[in-house]
Amino acid sequence: CFIAILTAIVGDLAGIFGCLVNLKPTVNAITFVALGTSLPDLFASRILATSEPHADNSIGNVTGSNSVNVFLGLGLPWVIASVYWKVKQDTAFSVPSGTVGFSVALYSVAAIFALLTLIARHYIPALGGAELGGPKIPKIATVVFFILLWFLYILLSSLQAEGHIAGF
Repeated sequence: CFIAILTAIVGDLAGIFGCLVNLKPTVNAITFVALGTSLPDLFASRILATSEPHADNSIGNVTGSNSVNVFLGLGLPWVIASVYWKVKQDTAFSVPSGTVGFSVALYSVAAIFALLTLIARHYIPALGGAELGGPKIPKIATVVFFILLWFLYILLSSLQAEGHIAGF
C-alpha cells in the first residue's frame, strides 16, 4: 500500500511539474517519474555495492526493486482503474499506446547492451572479473557507459515523443 501511495504522489508531482514546463507526459514519465521511483533503490544499491568487493548484490537489488516498481507501481493502479471503469462506467479501460512501442524497443536494445557489458565484465579478467566491482578503470568505464546508455535512451525517446523521429 505504501508503494502504491508513494507512486501516486510521485506521479502527481511529476505530472504537475511537466504541465508547468510544458513537457510531454511520455517524456515526463521516463525522466522524472522513473527517477523519483528509482532514487531510493539507487541509494540501497550503492550501499550494497560498497559493502562487498564485487558488488554483485546490487545487481539483484536493482532487478528486484525495479520489478516491484513496474508490477506494483504500474500494475496495481492499472487493475484498480480497470475495475473502477468496469463497475462505474460499464466500459473497458483503454489507454492509447502512443510511443510505448518505440520506448520498449529502445529500452530492450539498451538492456541487451547493459547485460552484455555485465557478462563481459564477469568473464573477461581484463575487465575486472566482477559485474560492477573490481579494478577502478573498468569500473568507472562501466559507469560512464551505463550513464551514456541512459542519456541516449532519454534523448531518443524524447525526440520520438516530440515527433522528430518516426516511431513504429
